Amino acid sequence: MSIWWSLHLRREAASVPLARRLFLGTMETAGVDPDVSYELSVALTEACANAVEHGGGTAAGRASEAYRVTAFLDGETCRIEVADAGPGFPGSPPAPARAARPDAESGRGLRLIEELSDHVHFGRSGRGGAVVSFDKILKWKDSPSLLLA
Repeated sequence: MSIWWSLHLRREAASVPLARRLFLGTMETAGVDPDVSYELSVALTEACANAVEHGGGTAAGRASEAYRVTAFLDGETCRIEVADAGPGFPGSPPAPARAARPDAESGRGLRLIEELSDHVHFGRSGRGGAVVSFDKILKWKDSPSLLLA
């Protein structure tokens, strides 16, 4: 089975649950185990929230107001990429996410993505923004809603 989709979303808070709902609907229809779908949807939510909060950049002299989410279901693996036009991650390549202080109000998102995924890559897009890509081996429900060859 192979499914691929890409969304170009405005950097607005309302885009985050939209991306998550579309992703969960795709996973449900494909017959992916709900626990795996949920873990990936939380990681997707964190990546999108980071793009909304930190992903502003300048393109042709004006602030970039969009980010991109791409999901690939190919065989037994799901890969998700979230790319923005922001300043990117500090360092090259960025250091692995560090644990936030227990009383911090933010700073846990990248670490959560690492914990919920099998493989994570933090990098820069060709346009200088940040790219977070992560993947996970899929498990399937006993009776999938959609059978694709």
